[in-house]
Amino acid sequence: MCDTPGCPNEGAHRAPRSRDALTEYYWFCLEHVRGYNAQWDYFAGMSENEVEAFIVADITGHRPTWPMGVPRGGGPPFRGDRLKDAFSVFGADGGGAPDAPAVELPNNERDALATMNLERTATPEEIKDRFKALVKQLHPDVNGRDESAEERLRVVIEAYRLLVRQHYA
Repeated sequence: MCDTPGCPNEGAHRAPRSRDALTEYYWFCLEHVRGYNAQWDYFAGMSENEVEAFIVADITGHRPTWPMGVPRGGGPPFRGDRLKDAFSVFGADGGGAPDAPAVELPNNERDALATMNLERTATPEEIKDRFKALVKQLHPDVNGRDESAEERLRVVIEAYRLLVRQHYA
């Protein structure tokens, strides 16, 4: 039944009892839940500063945060030279970046590099030079209008465009 005194209708709609008890509910009929929701104010009784503090804390889900590089206990900031790197994750000397990027290339970039027969470490100049060489080699005028060479040239052009878009060139 509806939690409004004297209402004989079914209480099919729930509404929170208070800001401090959001998992405890009143059960109202449609008419009374509309009235309850119209007057509901989560921030009722809070000062402007309390509301502001609540909104700021809500950004992190009301959990504490610390500045980057500062331990929770307030000790000295993180220093990489104190890191034990038994597996050389941060390079052979235990500091700095690893030799090869740990991020796997997307399939389309990997295929584009393979199409142009380039390594993933190719410089923009190497990409451009390889593209020019392949265009000269596969151009229809050089190959007597060979359709397979034309198709290979189309694939090379698309690969080059992708690499240019992905900041390789």
